[in-house]
Amino acid sequence: MTFLQTTSSEIVSSTKTNCNHPIRPIAMTTSAPIRFRVFSLNCWGIRYLSKNCKERFVLIGDLLSQEQLDIVLLQEVWCEKDFLFLKKKLSSVYPYSHYFKSGFIGSGLAVFSRHRIHDAFLYRYSLNGYPYMAQHGDWFGGKAVGKVLLNISGLKVHVFVTHLHAEYCREKDSYLPHRVVQVWELQQFIRHTSAGADVVILGGDLNMHPDDLGTRLLRNYTGLQDSFSETANFDGCEEGHTHISENPFTNTDGLVPFGGGVRIDYILFKGSGEVDVSCESLSTTKGPVPGHPFPYSDHEALTAEFLFTPTTKGNGCSERQSGCVSDKLPELVNTVNEARTEVKVGLHCAERMRHTAARTGIMGLVLLVLELAIAAVPLFALGTEQPFPKASFYLLGALCFAVLLSTLMLYVFYSMEVKALQGSEDQMRLALSSFQEQLKEYPKVLSSDHLRNPLDSKDSVHL
Repeated sequence: MTFLQTTSSEIVSSTKTNCNHPIRPIAMTTSAPIRFRVFSLNCWGIRYLSKNCKERFVLIGDLLSQEQLDIVLLQEVWCEKDFLFLKKKLSSVYPYSHYFKSGFIGSGLAVFSRHRIHDAFLYRYSLNGYPYMAQHGDWFGGKAVGKVLLNISGLKVHVFVTHLHAEYCREKDSYLPHRVVQVWELQQFIRHTSAGADVVILGGDLNMHPDDLGTRLLRNYTGLQDSFSETANFDGCEEGHTHISENPFTNTDGLVPFGGGVRIDYILFKGSGEVDVSCESLSTTKGPVPGHPFPYSDHEALTAEFLFTPTTKGNGCSERQSGCVSDKLPELVNTVNEARTEVKVGLHCAERMRHTAARTGIMGLVLLVLELAIAAVPLFALGTEQPFPKASFYLLGALCFAVLLSTLMLYVFYSMEVKALQGSEDQMRLALSSFQEQLKEYPKVLSSDHLRNPLDSKDSVHL
């Protein structure tokens, strides 16, 4: 690994060119290829609930200490004490780290790096399940995407880590609209924050199969490539599966229709006009830790080795990977249309649930008013005093108040869900309108380019 070196004159020069930027721009210090190793693992670190949690974090720390990695992307490190344990254990190997805090119990995202982390940022998804589905717990976790900025020998490397909402029932996936919105926000976050990046890497548990709607939307819109599909060498579970039935922590019933394994964890990447990125190798862990009866987690870990090769093209679009997706524009239009349809389905369900909450709340309010009216009757009654059932009155009053408060909270929640879904649907509509305009102009661009250079008609239109 080539390390960064600059002279004082270079520092002064770069500071003068962009004195307002918080991170000093540094010129590329080498033209030699750079190897960069990335590790990603969903740790399943729910203290007191996950099996062998403490022992597994010790083993994860041992594994990371032995591996010659450049950056480590962890998910489901729900307890900050576990992060601090790893930070202390790995400080000599990975001196730089960051823990992304979000939600009630945290985002679960953590990064350990051999290189200095120049900047970090967290974006929390606007939708993340339902608070009353406590048995799933996603809402309390505050699912998000975290970003760290590295400078590797002058290359600006933007690394993202994320964990999307889980899929609990594939046949009746009530969380699909939420996961689609999360993917939509994820691709927007990546595109808008990595415009000047030389290299972009995304790792994490996407909870989606390779051909699912969300995965296709993410890859097609951002130009990110799947390391499993692009790697020159693979060593790991069959078909790159990261959730396998042989894992003792896994519920095997949901994996039977898929032949005993699925691939839901990914390391995605892309380069730029300045750097060509290739995936030299990809590997996964394979079941139990050697010498122990249990694995590192209920997911298999991924380790990818990339080769960063500086280029001299400088055309803003590398040949092998990029945002130049003109040839995929029709496919992208279809994918966004499909995503918009799923969001509309979720929007219809959210509006229906909001109306149900409103009606139930009105009924609770009417019952509460009626009970207060009944309680006021003895105050205006003439004649002998009648016995008043105080216990029943207080019990019924408490019940009506609880119903009223619960429905009010649900109404507020569903209103927020409706607005988030409406916002994403509006953004998709705008994007589709832009794509359709590009499709109309694309034949003209091809014709113009062909006239300028008949031998080369492969120029791309940038999104």
